[in-house]
Amino acid sequence: MKILFSNLSKTKRRRLPFFILLLSICSTYGQEKQQDSTKVEKLDEVLVKAVRVDAKSPITHSNVTKKQIAKRNLGQDIPILLNFLPSVVTTTDAGAGVGYTGIRVRGVSSQSTNVTINGIPYNDAESLGTFWVNLGDFASSVESLQLQRGVGTSTNGSGAFGASINVLTDAVSTDASGEISNSFGSFNTRKHTVKFSTGLMNNHFEIAGRLSNIVSDGYIDRASSDLKSYFLQGSYIDDNTLIKAITFSGKEVTYQSWNGLEDLDKLENDRTFNTAGMYEDDEGNIQFYDNEVDNYSQDHYQLHWNQRYNNNWSTTLGLNYTYGRGYFEQYKEDEDFAEYNLEEITIGGETINTTDLIRRRWLDNDFYVFNANANYKDDNLNLIFGGSYSHYDGDHFGEVIWAEYASQTEIRDRYYDGNSKKNDLSFFSKANYRLNDKVSLYGDLQVRNVTYKTKGTTSDLVEFVVDKDFTFFNPKAGITYDLNTDNSLYFSYARANREPNRTEFEENVNIKPEQLNDFELGWRHRKGNFSFNANVYYMLYNEQLVLSGRLDDVGNPIRINSGESYRLGLELEAIIPVTPQLTFQPNMTISSNKNKETFREFDGELQNLGKTDISFSPNLVAANAIVFEPIEDLQMALLSKYVGEQFMGNTEAKASKLDSYFINDFNVSYTLSFRGSEESQPVFDSIVFTGLVNNILNEKYISNGYYYTYDDTWSNPGEVSTIEGAGFYPQATTNFLVGVTLKF
Repeated sequence: MKILFSNLSKTKRRRLPFFILLLSICSTYGQEKQQDSTKVEKLDEVLVKAVRVDAKSPITHSNVTKKQIAKRNLGQDIPILLNFLPSVVTTTDAGAGVGYTGIRVRGVSSQSTNVTINGIPYNDAESLGTFWVNLGDFASSVESLQLQRGVGTSTNGSGAFGASINVLTDAVSTDASGEISNSFGSFNTRKHTVKFSTGLMNNHFEIAGRLSNIVSDGYIDRASSDLKSYFLQGSYIDDNTLIKAITFSGKEVTYQSWNGLEDLDKLENDRTFNTAGMYEDDEGNIQFYDNEVDNYSQDHYQLHWNQRYNNNWSTTLGLNYTYGRGYFEQYKEDEDFAEYNLEEITIGGETINTTDLIRRRWLDNDFYVFNANANYKDDNLNLIFGGSYSHYDGDHFGEVIWAEYASQTEIRDRYYDGNSKKNDLSFFSKANYRLNDKVSLYGDLQVRNVTYKTKGTTSDLVEFVVDKDFTFFNPKAGITYDLNTDNSLYFSYARANREPNRTEFEENVNIKPEQLNDFELGWRHRKGNFSFNANVYYMLYNEQLVLSGRLDDVGNPIRINSGESYRLGLELEAIIPVTPQLTFQPNMTISSNKNKETFREFDGELQNLGKTDISFSPNLVAANAIVFEPIEDLQMALLSKYVGEQFMGNTEAKASKLDSYFINDFNVSYTLSFRGSEESQPVFDSIVFTGLVNNILNEKYISNGYYYTYDDTWSNPGEVSTIEGAGFYPQATTNFLVGVTLKF
């Protein structure tokens, strides 16, 4: 999770005047019709209709509502809020859920999880990863989200190789409202949020927004976060039209905690120790550079136009521009001049060719997206077809901002400089067809073309020239059979292809795309408030990109093609109402995740290890929520999570093993409502008190890390010995967050 992020943009770009554009569009609609509030919600949902599925689709998924998110939304990032969904494992570099966070679904990394916001791709175009730290407090602007496990339905952006997360931002509100939310907790964590909505003005217009700041010292030493963000939308709506202009932005400054801990003694006795920024001064004393930070800003501008023509036809148009800029800064000791294009210097007759220095590695890019979809729906057929085009233009460059010996450098010199351009064009058509009262058929076809071109040099001063063109065909099909009103069975097959990311091209320009065949067989049962879902999946990979055991120069794990591998699993989830006040919500995933054949070079010899576990793929992941509501406005929940042992590499090396862990959180929420009278109205509609105690049993656990090997050819000349090592990311022991939200 080091700064692979490439979501940064050129400062020379201009912001789009979206609200001027919104008003000019709205002026073409002069009809004064009484607004039907039920249609507000439906038109909002059209924004994500092309990338979501419903309960009758043969796609394995979970839905999360705004109300569910609010129960735990005290400043932690979205992955942490999704921690208790089936097959999900989350982690955070700083240890407490604020800052750099990650999510794995069915053992698959964030690089293989497709994320869209209102149907617009959010994954970084080059790294393919998702950096939630750039969207501080975004959960406060989420209306709903859907997590699809497996390939899922066709979606915009990079292919889903384990999951997709489809986010819908705040819906249009008919009523004016305001909200002030503050939370405080362990590690000096604080969240301050202000929200407002004008409600529908003149039955057609709404303006709504949010302003947030989250700060935290982090559980790990100096792993601080300062996250500032806003969300603003202007909407026009009538019976058949919804136009939204949305802008949201995040600026984050986080002290780096990417290194993890490799020292096992410190891991046992000083688990919060952070090596980032560590150096020795001239007297040999250990010091820590005070600005070893990641500093990044990201702005998003979206325009959406949903139009319903009649009871059968509707269309959606979406435009997006993402603008970002930033760097990570590092203090480096005894760096060779040659690594920075510096020339040797002579001082007092002594030749100097190394120096202490401070460097910044910049990423500066623009991302444009155009989406267009049409939907036809009648009693038996729901057909959606459309396309998406995106263009990414990114600069990668490095600067030395200070050096003990500066050689011939000039201010703002770039010691490496490169540019990347990526175009992504896709077309899809998908349909649900109700064959009869029992059987529904699902079909989904997508063609996707990706071009990727680079020029210039990498941070290693190596020429980096890529000119690749990929065309992928991704078919999907499924069937749903209703046994009766309470039970249904489904089966689906999906094919997915996906291109390598920038780091993988840097290591091997001829690296191959991944391929996945995903088979899903499920049973859904619902009767009253009781529900039970069971799903068997078989994900068969060819040329899956897996961890090689090597790291690049900033610690990013390097992946290589692995040949054939598979994930076979059983997912179970239920909602069990024990009494009207008490509910159990368990889920469990049992899986086998294997590389069919694994080769490794160790001590100079190539070894065939046969079938091995895929990295970061525990065989057992389970969760449960015990929810108790003794009175209408009070809810208490005990949230439990078990993650089985897993390996951080693909060779099942003992040094790469992460132990299993079992953690428990306690969440409480109480709403104090006020009722006015004809004579007086209260200042607040309600006050919501929220509390969260994480890891109540004080478990010392590790949820993430890295494993590496390298060849030692100098200790014993003529012999090759393999050195292995690992780094670990300790997670916080018992900690808490409490919050108060004033609604008016």
